Amino acid sequence: MKNCMYAVGILISGLCFSQETGSRIKASFFDGVAVAGYVDHGAFINFTGPNVSFTHNSLKLMAGMLPSLRIKEDRSSGTKNSPVMPTLGAGLTIIYKKIAVQIPVYYNSKTASEDGSWKVGAGLGYSFR
Repeated sequence: MKNCMYAVGILISGLCFSQETGSRIKASFFDGVAVAGYVDHGAFINFTGPNVSFTHNSLKLMAGMLPSLRIKEDRSSGTKNSPVMPTLGAGLTIIYKKIAVQIPVYYNSKTASEDGSWKVGAGLGYSFR
């Protein structure tokens, strides 16, 4: 009986680990991607944050959080905000080899003159991994 269990264990492990998989789904905190782009009449610079990614050969699709620096001039009258502000966005990033294309969304909070709304942007970047 013991030998039979060993044989079954070796057979199962051989079948499971001998197959090469071309695609996989993975969660990570940082993937080494830097992106710069345009959103809502301003710019952003981000490094992809926590995400869920799908990899197939040299193509990688990521959906996750985007800790960013938004660069936008405040054109309101009176007291003005800083032109560079840290913010958190969310979005999709597509990486082919080392080139990254990103579609982020950022929330602009409600002000005295505007309602709060989501703004969609576009960015281009580089993957260091």
